[in-house]
Amino acid sequence: MGQRPVDSGGSGTNPRSGRQETEEERADRQWGDLLQELRVAQTGVQILFGFLLAVVFQPRFADLSTVDRNIYVVTVMLGSATAAALIGPVSYHRLLTGRRMKPQTVTWASRLTKLGLGLLFCTMCSTLLLILRVALHNVAALWLVGGMALWFLVCWFVFPLWAIARDNGRRSDDGRRSTGGGEAPDAADPGPRP
Repeated sequence: MGQRPVDSGGSGTNPRSGRQETEEERADRQWGDLLQELRVAQTGVQILFGFLLAVVFQPRFADLSTVDRNIYVVTVMLGSATAAALIGPVSYHRLLTGRRMKPQTVTWASRLTKLGLGLLFCTMCSTLLLILRVALHNVAALWLVGGMALWFLVCWFVFPLWAIARDNGRRSDDGRRSTGGGEAPDAADPGPRP
């Protein structure tokens, strides 16, 4: 995000994607991609948040211990913060539409989305803790939530970071092979001199 095309005429190949597009075209494409991602996350957050809001009106809520009520309050606050972060990009886009700030909008919307995913992770773990404490009434709830938290981290963060690391390793291997030596080419080196 935010990289300028190669030539000064405003169009060129994006070194990261290999696409021939202007900065505005790239921002439009990235915005469309981000909207698709947000649709998935927002639906889940809205369902989860609706469930959380309904819990307090259930007859058994009065029977919850003080600890469970505190977990519930924290969970509802996390759910609210998650909804705000994942719906925020829509408001950001709407307020900046027509101001020729699409690249900046995509950057900030992406940051809000990442924050929202982190908050969603916390909300999911807190929700699981509340439900499993009520269902099991023992320490097994903590172990189960810990296991699921680890699984969320692996699926949401470890796998993507692993893919990035593998891609970076592949690119550096390709660079070493293309130069015929053991070192990757220096980006600042202009190449052979006449």
